[in-house]
Amino acid sequence: MDMVLGIDVGGTSIKVGLFTPEGELLEERKVPTPALVSDEAYEAVTSGISRVLAAHDSAPADVIACGLDIPGPVADDGTVGFLPNIELDPEGLVGAISAVFPRATIAFVNDANAAALGEMWAGAARGASSFVLLAIGTGVGGGVVANGRLVAGAFGAGGEIGHITVKPDEPLACGCGRHGCLEQYASAKGVVRLYLEECERRGVEPVKVEHPTDTLSVFRALASGDECARIAVDQMCEYLAQAMSQISCVMDPAMYLVGGGVAGSFATFAPELRRRFAAHALSTCANVRIEAAGLGNQAAMYGCAYEALRLRGEAAPQNA
Repeated sequence: MDMVLGIDVGGTSIKVGLFTPEGELLEERKVPTPALVSDEAYEAVTSGISRVLAAHDSAPADVIACGLDIPGPVADDGTVGFLPNIELDPEGLVGAISAVFPRATIAFVNDANAAALGEMWAGAARGASSFVLLAIGTGVGGGVVANGRLVAGAFGAGGEIGHITVKPDEPLACGCGRHGCLEQYASAKGVVRLYLEECERRGVEPVKVEHPTDTLSVFRALASGDECARIAVDQMCEYLAQAMSQISCVMDPAMYLVGGGVAGSFATFAPELRRRFAAHALSTCANVRIEAAGLGNQAAMYGCAYEALRLRGEAAPQNA
């Protein structure tokens, strides 16, 4: 039986998803690994995958496609760019996987782009040929799909929604070195910062915030009537709506999906986000659907598996 792999690549482990070519997830398993730059590390990956296959009475020769999602840019031609947050030798890993799984077509996909493909294959975007996934977590990422195809970009920057400039006069620098990026306000870190700054401005005691990305405490404060939390979340929605309205002028998607860690509170801020988007958007696209993503933290695993299948020419058609 043909098998497909979707692999989340992390700094100290990988997460292996074993799929059928039709998109059924058979198993998900975490495999600890050293930094992926040595034969020892590659063997940890391939032996971990082989154990997952064996549990389903399958062998390495059954694997026809293997997708890997990584936290860094991947260009249209599959070239992996600079990886600041992970030690990975792409060529070495591909060579090791190809040696053990000789039938497998291998694809690298940026993690946010992979999440978008996953939602298209098996999630909330099934049947949608054009949409944008907004991945709102520690930062703000994105995945853009047009005419059923991922828009990765010539240099791998397609979907870098978090670095759309929404406030040019911002004195604080973004992690990218520029100023006023969406990520500075709409990420988990941004929301917490906006909340604490508003509390300081008003001279009020904030609720206890456990860490710099603890939006859960901010949204709980919002639910209890905390005015500073309301202002912070309104600011998040305002800047996010501005960015989305600009995206719509470029590609006019049929849908926006909100994913990532902040998406757990989507129902809380969705009405305000929709209202502000409609106020900023060009009238012809003001009624675009804005919904929550459906696959959670499995989306990227689904998506990179789908991309490897697509490259092989055997991707199953979407279910409308």
